[in-house]
Amino acid sequence: MRHRVAGKHLGRNVGQRNALRRTMITQLFQHERITTTRAKAEAIRGAAEHMITQAKRSLVHEDPQRAIHVRRLLHGRLDDPAIVKKVFDVLAPRYAERPGGYTRIYKLGPRKGDAAEMVILELVDRVQEGEGGQPTGVAGAARNLIGRVRGGRRRRTSPAPGTTTSAGSSAESGTESGTAQS
Repeated sequence: MRHRVAGKHLGRNVGQRNALRRTMITQLFQHERITTTRAKAEAIRGAAEHMITQAKRSLVHEDPQRAIHVRRLLHGRLDDPAIVKKVFDVLAPRYAERPGGYTRIYKLGPRKGDAAEMVILELVDRVQEGEGGQPTGVAGAARNLIGRVRGGRRRRTSPAPGTTTSAGSSAESGTESGTAQS
């Protein structure tokens, strides 16, 4: 029985879970979008949102020591000091008016190989960088990733006129000679 056992273990011991959480949250804040499994995304989502909320609250707090305290807490929980700076300088002001819900999960489907459910975990209201011909946003990225994960559809092209097929006859000669092909 699993009474009062909280949290997701992810098949790892405590040190490996902490390292995984630290690395994945750092990568989420750095790239603002990561592709991972559903279980890992759900495991880090709450912690990432809480870090943004702490930074937001410390910026509007009247005591300047509060911001220093929260900055030190985030330094202990993230890998890169530059990412901590980004959380305070970019992300917290971006979500100043938003009452929570800073992340979004898009389902991609099963991963080829082990059929683990893959998702895109991204920060909402992020800056889109798109080019003229490429689809922008998550819809385009999800379309590209689904094609790679599932293998995508391959177009079948008809053989060029005058070329031979696998049976050895030309593509046009079978219909021109009047023989029935079945």
